[in-house]
Amino acid sequence: MESEWNQRYSQSEYVYGTEPNVFFQEELSKLKPGRILLPAEGEGRNAVYAAGQGWDVYAFDSSIEAKAKAMRLASQNGVTIKYDVLDYKDVDYNMESFDAIAMIYAHNMSRQSVNKRLQHFLKKGGIFIIEGFSVKQINSNSGGPKKLEMLYTVDDLKFDFDGFSRLKVWEQEIELREGHKHNGLGTVVRLLGVK
Repeated sequence: MESEWNQRYSQSEYVYGTEPNVFFQEELSKLKPGRILLPAEGEGRNAVYAAGQGWDVYAFDSSIEAKAKAMRLASQNGVTIKYDVLDYKDVDYNMESFDAIAMIYAHNMSRQSVNKRLQHFLKKGGIFIIEGFSVKQINSNSGGPKKLEMLYTVDDLKFDFDGFSRLKVWEQEIELREGHKHNGLGTVVRLLGVK
């Protein structure tokens, strides 16, 4: 999987564009900047945006090529981000050290265990933000994994975050315009949760 992502990100073009995800941008604008963690951050579009808004940004991805492009994008935009090359299983930040965690199209094969693990790094009262593809996206050509177990349902995410004090999870059809890999009508699941 790592080599697949390295290959995808090795091209000079930014696969998902350089602009932040719209939902992420909207939700971040409602928050006071603090420390944010961006798992599976890819080429850095959301990390760079958050840093530009005054956030102390920590990001990770399994791809060394993704990090190189993210750091280049940060430099071009005059911001600083902390970016590690890690797999989910190797992530080890201080417990309850982030004010926000945002997973934007951070699909993986171990959804439940990853979501539970990442929650430990979020402060009490911190917010968790997710946008990812719904299981309904499986036959669409506008983006997303082609493995059903990597896609989301509303019930799955409600289960994963059942201990949160406030939780809103919903499915929505949106028009994707994020580079050539996320383009066209798509069905996503969104989550906003306060720990």
